[in-house]
Amino acid sequence: MAQRYGGKFSPNGGADQASAASDIETGKKSGSFRNAKVDPVGARANTMFVPGGVLLIMSLNDGATGLALGGIAAALWTGGAVLLREGLRAETAFAARKVARKPVFPRKILASILTGAGAALAAWKAEPGIMIAAIYGVAATGLHLAAFGIDPLQDKGVEGVDDFQQSRVARAVDEAEAYLDAMRDAALRAQDRDLEARVERFQSVAREMFRTIEEDPRDLTGARKYLTVYLQGARDATVKFADIFSRSRDTQARKDYLALLEDLEKNFAARTKKMLLEDRSDLTIEIDVLRERLQREGVQLDRN
Repeated sequence: MAQRYGGKFSPNGGADQASAASDIETGKKSGSFRNAKVDPVGARANTMFVPGGVLLIMSLNDGATGLALGGIAAALWTGGAVLLREGLRAETAFAARKVARKPVFPRKILASILTGAGAALAAWKAEPGIMIAAIYGVAATGLHLAAFGIDPLQDKGVEGVDDFQQSRVARAVDEAEAYLDAMRDAALRAQDRDLEARVERFQSVAREMFRTIEEDPRDLTGARKYLTVYLQGARDATVKFADIFSRSRDTQARKDYLALLEDLEKNFAARTKKMLLEDRSDLTIEIDVLRERLQREGVQLDRN
């Protein structure tokens, strides 16, 4: 979908510059795409669907055996390409979180194995022989791993974190991310680039809360209604607005929806700030308690 370029001499350019200037004065980080989710599946991964189709077409005139081997190899390559896409998305989600567990299913590694198996079958089809097939299979697997890497094999930032609490947070965040994805899809139907950018800005603020909760699962209890009730309501409101606006281009409905997003963003930002302040207060209390214990033990601390 084409996106309109924004600048000094574009529509709303003055408003955009005023907003950026306000962000600089207040110390607020500007940019509606901060913490936005970017699909990691690019041209390289999508190109992996091509060999399977080419092989299948080339196998049509190779008889029943050749067509069967070519079809199986093409299916393996296509399955590997699908797993690669999902593995790249899982890896990106893992990297975006400070506290995360490794993927249960190593999709990228299995994609490499399927690609190697498909290459081995394709080589056997062209020139039967175990050694030739094995060489091509190993080479294809190695090249796939070199090009796309492997899945995360270790947990990140989970030392000292209760497994049960972390699982609860992971489920809650996954559900909240699903609401945000539904909001984005609905906003796309409205076909309004400014509106899409506004929704993305709200998503960025919401994901700031997600990351804060992941770092300290104790915050989940106080923020659960934001991750469920508020985001579910925001999703439903976005869907209804998109249905209305795509048909009638109702400016009042657009204005009301933008006001709703503004209120939601302020509430989410305020709650995130409160959680950070509470975490800092807890740390201060722990430091003071530790200092008192050390002083009782006769240890003198330099407070400078």
